[in-house]
Amino acid sequence: MAYNTKLADRIREALAHLPDVEEKEMFRGVCFMVDGKMCVCVSGEEMMCRIGADATEKVLEQNGVRQMIMREKVMNDYVYVSEEAFHTQKDFDHWIKLALDFNPRAKASKKKK
Repeated sequence: MAYNTKLADRIREALAHLPDVEEKEMFRGVCFMVDGKMCVCVSGEEMMCRIGADATEKVLEQNGVRQMIMREKVMNDYVYVSEEAFHTQKDFDHWIKLALDFNPRAKASKKKK
C-alpha cells in the first residue's frame, strides 16, 4: 500500500500519549483506532478524520477538505483532508483534536465473526 509514511509517523506521534491506539491497514493506507473506534487514517497523501456530522458540515467550505464518499454513499462523520489544510503544526493539531474530541461519541464498528 502506497501512503504517506511521514504523515503516518506524525499521527502516530500525536496519539502516542493515549493508552488504547491500534493501527490497521485499510483505505489504501493505515488507520489509527482509538478505544476500538476508527479515528484518523492516512489514505494516500491525505488524512481521513472522523469528526462527526456537525463538525463535517462546518469544515467542508475549507480549502483542502472534502466529504468522504464510499460506494456512492456520503459518510457524514468523515472528511478527507489534504496537506494544504494541515500544512502548519497548528492546523495538523486542529484536525487531530477534532477527531479525538468526536471519538468518545463515535460508535464502534460491529466486530466481524
